[in-house]
Amino acid sequence: MRITVTGQTGQVVRALLERAPAGVDVIALGRPVLDLAQPGTIAAALAGSRPDVIVNAAAYTAVDQAESEPDLAMRINGAGAGEVARAAASLGVPVIQLSTDYVFDGRLDRPYREDDPVAPGSAYGASKLAGERAVAAATPDHAILRTAWVYSPFGKNFVRTMLKLGETHGEVGVVADQIGCPTSALDIADAVFAVARNLREQPEQASLRGIFHMAGQGEASWADLAETIFTEAEALGRRPVRVRHIATADYPTPARRPGNSRLDCTKLGDHHGVTLPDWRQAAAACVRRLLAEETEKAS
Repeated sequence: MRITVTGQTGQVVRALLERAPAGVDVIALGRPVLDLAQPGTIAAALAGSRPDVIVNAAAYTAVDQAESEPDLAMRINGAGAGEVARAAASLGVPVIQLSTDYVFDGRLDRPYREDDPVAPGSAYGASKLAGERAVAAATPDHAILRTAWVYSPFGKNFVRTMLKLGETHGEVGVVADQIGCPTSALDIADAVFAVARNLREQPEQASLRGIFHMAGQGEASWADLAETIFTEAEALGRRPVRVRHIATADYPTPARRPGNSRLDCTKLGDHHGVTLPDWRQAAAACVRRLLAEETEKAS
């Protein structure tokens, strides 16, 4: 199976390249060959890669910056996603669209299900919701995978930020009134391969298509995640770091974050047979890898 993924440097793209199982070729296409902000580049680039499945992982992900660049975010995450799906339809292959918890307003008092009303509270969330709708309108042969709180050994993310802060701080203030499902990009990659295989092997199975929630098992606040990171790091020889619980109001940002980002992932398990690992074990594994790579680099 040949999977073409949009983007080259993002966390999920790098995870897909690293985790590709035997018999699966992953082709990563990014700028300037394929640029979601330049619709004219998309169809030709995807056709030239001869995919069996297309994964749209490229996105405008600067959540706060999107508040001042809503048109660019919408062009990339909305119109660009639609162009990818139209290209997939013309090639006769399934498309997997990665989406986000930000399509919800975060006010629900339970984990969100796929059929819960959407109400994005930020420009980023609005652009990702537009992408979901554009993909669904372009082809019925799609799986939209909403995930949340993504981290990995690659690029900029919360785990790497906490470990960096822990080098110089004995105490770190972390938001404790936002709750979600921390999710490893490596686990996302494994799940995407499983979903891609299902779509490829069962082209007529409608229950495999549509919107699915895909996140790490369990729930946590950002402060909970930080405490797990620092506990694991301390066990590996790092200095202890205390987490001071703060409120969202104490850490204002241009974009409003959902207070509740928990995703109910039952549907993904029921139809695709995919359940991601518990966030605690995945986060601890990420910390161990990052510190091992740090030690190896230093030596």
